[in-house]
Amino acid sequence: MSIREARPADVPVILQLIHDLALYEKEPDAVRNTVGSLEEALFGSSPTIFAHVAEADGQVQGFALWFLNYSTWEGVNGIYLEDLYVRPEARGAGHGKALLANLARIAAERGYARVEWSVLDWNEPSIRFYRQLGARPQSGWSTFRLTGSALAEVAAL
Repeated sequence: MSIREARPADVPVILQLIHDLALYEKEPDAVRNTVGSLEEALFGSSPTIFAHVAEADGQVQGFALWFLNYSTWEGVNGIYLEDLYVRPEARGAGHGKALLANLARIAAERGYARVEWSVLDWNEPSIRFYRQLGARPQSGWSTFRLTGSALAEVAAL
């Protein structure tokens, strides 16, 4: 098993894994992303996201897709992990742990303050996995999101 930065040739498999993740998260029709959009975001002239893949026997088994955030209190960047997904048949082989360890190393090497992410409340296997690594939920915080018509209405203010 190895962890490496994603390459343009990985984009179709990463997009397939995003679809697989959406199915796992009970949102099978929610993905509107395309190979072109993902490739532009990852490898265009101004990349806005980053990705690493877990590979075994020449096959991508999982991925971590992330971007930088910023702590105004700490005065440094952090990593926001948007998606972490490992194929069901590859789980238990250490791919997820290796992907998170890779992000933690990047954060530590660059002086970032944190690596953070969201997890669905019902996703007990992932919650147990994250807790075993020492990650803890942020109590007292709720995630808010503007999308769809609400986003359009606020944008028009």
